[in-house]
Amino acid sequence: MERRQFLTGLGLGCLMACTPRTQSVTLPPGITLIVVRHGEKDGDALTPAGVARAEALASALADTDIDRIYSTSYRRNIATAEPLAEAQGLSIETVPDFDVTPKILAGNAGRTILWVGNKGNIAPMWDVLDLTGDAPLAYGDLAFVRADETGRISVAMTRFGS
Repeated sequence: MERRQFLTGLGLGCLMACTPRTQSVTLPPGITLIVVRHGEKDGDALTPAGVARAEALASALADTDIDRIYSTSYRRNIATAEPLAEAQGLSIETVPDFDVTPKILAGNAGRTILWVGNKGNIAPMWDVLDLTGDAPLAYGDLAFVRADETGRISVAMTRFGS
């Protein structure tokens, strides 16, 4: 019996050692990362409620100077970002849906950036940034993640739209 337990433990240890771990990512100093989920959808298109929420996002961030807007290539995400991009004279930079966090943070120290994501990339973003609290996964959740010049991180959550 002891040999079986030993071999089982050894096998589990090997499996755990081979399991890839998510690498931690550090926020650049002075960055403000705004994170929002796309608006309400029907397939890959926004519903009328999603279109209204996209307009509400532009209103909610009207007084925020955003330097860059990032989105997945999904139509619903781009459509959510379009009213804000138009209002601020910015283009929407699409990023592949895999491992987005380091891609959107690179070169953005001191900037304010927006990520329009999905549940499938926002939750992992929260994990790799080691952020506390719930990720903004519901329609209308809006998170402001700030890293000051010393690396101290703060997260403020709010809601927008109805």
